Amino acid sequence: MSLITHPSLGFAVGDPERIPLTKETLPSTEEVQGAAHSLILSASGWRKIFADLSADGPYASWDPGHSLENSLARGLCPADTIIVAGMALVFSSFIKERCVEKTERGRRPVMLLGIDTRPTGPAIADVFVRVLMGEGCEVRYLFIVPAPEIMAYSAQTTDLPSEHEFHSDGFAYISASHNPPGHNGLKFGIAGGVLTGAQIAPLIAAFRAFIAAPSAPELALAAIEKADAHDLAACYEKVAHWKRYSQSAYMLFAHRIFTDEPTLDTQEKMLSEIAAACAERPLGVIAELNGSARTQSIDIDWLSALGVQTKVLNTDPGVFAHRIVPENESLYDCCEALNEVHAENASFALGFVPDCDGDRGNLVYYSKTLRRAVPLEAQQVFALVCLSELAYLRRRGEARQIAVVVNDATSMRIEAIAGAFGARVFRAETGEANVVSCAEKLRAEGWIVRILGEGSNGGNITHPSKVRDPLSTLGSMIRLLRLGNATQGMTCFNLWLDAVGASERYRQDYDLDDVIASLPVWATTSAFEPYAALKIASDDKIALKDAYRRLFLEAWPQMLPELAARFGIASWKAFASIGPNEYEIGDDFGASKNGGLRIVFYDLRGESCAFLWMRASGTEPVFRIGVDIRGGTGADEAWLRRWHTDLVNKAALLVSHS
Repeated sequence: MSLITHPSLGFAVGDPERIPLTKETLPSTEEVQGAAHSLILSASGWRKIFADLSADGPYASWDPGHSLENSLARGLCPADTIIVAGMALVFSSFIKERCVEKTERGRRPVMLLGIDTRPTGPAIADVFVRVLMGEGCEVRYLFIVPAPEIMAYSAQTTDLPSEHEFHSDGFAYISASHNPPGHNGLKFGIAGGVLTGAQIAPLIAAFRAFIAAPSAPELALAAIEKADAHDLAACYEKVAHWKRYSQSAYMLFAHRIFTDEPTLDTQEKMLSEIAAACAERPLGVIAELNGSARTQSIDIDWLSALGVQTKVLNTDPGVFAHRIVPENESLYDCCEALNEVHAENASFALGFVPDCDGDRGNLVYYSKTLRRAVPLEAQQVFALVCLSELAYLRRRGEARQIAVVVNDATSMRIEAIAGAFGARVFRAETGEANVVSCAEKLRAEGWIVRILGEGSNGGNITHPSKVRDPLSTLGSMIRLLRLGNATQGMTCFNLWLDAVGASERYRQDYDLDDVIASLPVWATTSAFEPYAALKIASDDKIALKDAYRRLFLEAWPQMLPELAARFGIASWKAFASIGPNEYEIGDDFGASKNGGLRIVFYDLRGESCAFLWMRASGTEPVFRIGVDIRGGTGADEAWLRRWHTDLVNKAALLVSHS
């Protein structure tokens, strides 16, 4: 046996006989603890820079300064190998506890494992596979796969027998999402979604205990050495086999999400209706994949089956044409490509750029008004998707109570859109798992929750999915632009205009410019701008919020006249978002703990008209802030944000001096 390569990609999958750690290379406990110090552990993912400090490898092309976080080195240092083994041990214990009855019957827990296209992915996966197999798990390794695909695969019914190709008991996904390529990490999940905050907390505690143990290096080495080389070879040789099942599961799941129909026959009817509409009124989409995991997925086949014309760019996995995070200048290539293609074929109207794990896909569109392609803001995309999905529910005659679930930093524009359709908005703390948990709780209470997500971060989650997915976002946009008879006005757009009493604005050749112009006007801080992520020295976020409270209460009487004159603000209430819940907290800002704090402003009629928001990031060492203003301009947002930022910085200074 020797190095096994992927049959179609030619990439190294793993060498069963090359154990990645030996007694001679075993690091000290202190070295392991030092390497683990920078780890960020949350339900959204466990992340750090995994690029080997000692590696003299290449760097990302956009980083002439050779920052370690942009390293393209493929190997792990010994201390990081121990860390990965500890993560695998903790997760295997969690899964085995959930599968006690199965193991008692002689069945092994079945684990799905996948990676995005970061250079350290295969090395981390090699450690993970060894530990999981050594701990008695069956591993179905998919190699490069986008996050929504592995989650769609894991969403298949778990009551199938273990040997069934669509059965799994859990998944581990190796990725650092939108972070630079030198970063990497893990997401853990079951039944189609990542573990909730409550589920992940014991794993975090167990992992920290492992790292703190003096015997951690020896325990990790023993776990790595347990796997049988022949079993490892069989696992690595079947990556293409399991990837085929993964793609099949994803295609079926994507059709179910797009159509909201339970059977293949009813799904086909809806898919055919969209395909016919796209044949009558052609629509084209640019897919600028930036070497991401989506280069190895169903995107083009899925879009083509809907009758959508496509053009795909930057399809070599792991070859990043620009920064991984699909924001700002990272969207310029897609805009340029859309401009060029639109000049030749005017049906091309949309483009998307995913992050590395492919669960987020930010959009650009061709504006006929501006005569060029421009990016859509994250909050704008989410508003359009909500409009589309709520109009779709109305078109289908949904009569039950409808809810939309969003994160705490989503613009209150969503309340205006939902209200027009008689739906109610519920808020949760930022973090995909929190939003999903809130939606599941509401469904158990009888609510219809088709659309949910984090408006501040871009993309959306469409039931029954539990993860953001560019295909869900594109599906909503395609439905908004093409579903129904445009000549007779039977479209999602005219249903929206009817709901807001603006039916006269409908025209049968409407495009995205028309829909955007009809949205309620709100000015909101972009989460992707540097000024929205403050570098705060204090780790005590509760003390910071208490200090902010003192400053805010002192400033309120002096600021009220100007706030009233500028924005019609007359009063305020504070809300804490912790996990899947948001609730009022009076003036005890510290009660929001490490969750989100939202101070909502109201006008004289008692209607919400603005908010201030803050929260410590769960995946990056920053303190995120934002503001939201009804009817506001960019200048209004900047003015209110500067006041908010000044209070946060002064509060941080007070805490550091106390």
